[in-house]
Amino acid sequence: MKVLVVGSGGREHALAWKLAQSPRVQIVYVAPGNGGTALDERMRNVPITDLSALADFVVKEGIAFTLVGPEAPLAAGIVNLFRSRGLKVFGPTQEAAQLESSKDFAKAFMKRHGIPTAEYETFTDVAAAHAYVDSKGAPIVIKADGLAAGKGVVVAMSLDEAHAAIDSMLADNTLGDAGARVVIEEFLSGEEASFIVMVDGKHVLPLASSQDHKRLLDADQGPNTGGMGAYSPAPIVTPQLHARVMREIIQPTIRGMEKEGIRYTGFLYAGLMIDAQGNPKTLEFNCRMGDPETQPIMSRLKGDFSKVVEAAISGELDAVELSWDRRTALGVVLAAHGYPEAPRKGDRISGIPAETETSVTFHAGTTLDGDTLTTTGGRVLCVVGLSDSVRGAQSAAYETINRIEFDGMQYRRDIGYRALNRKH
Repeated sequence: MKVLVVGSGGREHALAWKLAQSPRVQIVYVAPGNGGTALDERMRNVPITDLSALADFVVKEGIAFTLVGPEAPLAAGIVNLFRSRGLKVFGPTQEAAQLESSKDFAKAFMKRHGIPTAEYETFTDVAAAHAYVDSKGAPIVIKADGLAAGKGVVVAMSLDEAHAAIDSMLADNTLGDAGARVVIEEFLSGEEASFIVMVDGKHVLPLASSQDHKRLLDADQGPNTGGMGAYSPAPIVTPQLHARVMREIIQPTIRGMEKEGIRYTGFLYAGLMIDAQGNPKTLEFNCRMGDPETQPIMSRLKGDFSKVVEAAISGELDAVELSWDRRTALGVVLAAHGYPEAPRKGDRISGIPAETETSVTFHAGTTLDGDTLTTTGGRVLCVVGLSDSVRGAQSAAYETINRIEFDGMQYRRDIGYRALNRKH
């Protein structure tokens, strides 16, 4: 069969890589894809981004199913469009994707359904937002309401920083429509974890736990990014916590959507903050796999992923059991010069080694021009190492990184440090 993955990032390369391992899959089309998907003979890039043209392509090629990676086409209603044309697609509808495309929708939804999250208020008025921040003090979190490609959240450690974020989003309109409304919420301290599940409208299938590193610099310093690395499993997600998150956050979300007349299908990602007492709260929802969490998760997933996606599309996830590589997978993002503010494009990339049993490199912001691989975006590559321990996986990833070169390459040298610091 032929399948289609929509998107161009590291998450999409990892999903396509996993699907391509299935003996049933003859080719994975990736639209529009990147340099890594262009280099893989099992994949073919499709330079189409228009959604109805993409649906036409699916019909013409006789594609078995489509898996949607990023948030923008989901928010634009790709699932609604494909289903209206009788095409098999895995992802949430435009209505369901509001859990990610509007922070205000998500917060109000959580409040209505008693799902644990931070206290918040929503503002469109600049003066009112400033007054609220002054009344609450710092640290405090300022979020753009709409999709801002991972750049819409400011964790302000001082009042000055909070006021500057409000001015940037509401007054100066630096994020356009996405920042025309802001959600201001209490700062939660603790340890973050990514809890990702697949949903078929009724049944929920949890994926392996993972933990993302959002800050640009070592020891969680510097600006927030789309994610600088991740590892799976996350030791903080104990079996007890896992059961609690399913009971208090995931199931009430699926049921709550149903009560509001929205059948949720697709990936659902709850970004959690777990406090010192082990209580989870929901920082945010994403209606897709995380990036870079997908890369370590897919590296550990065993078996035929195409069968899992088909079961999800046909509402039969209750019949699926996933099996996982017992090893830890740890992914380190290699970012371009100037990321996250102004990433430079066009730097030549060399030295990426072939995939091995203990290391695989996924592409994100890359393009292949003839035989030359160059940078085209902020997050360029994600190098995943696999080993029986976190430290071993870390070593495998960084050993591979030492062989890769491009001008201005920046990356964190401490991915996985929280797991290493935990008392086992």
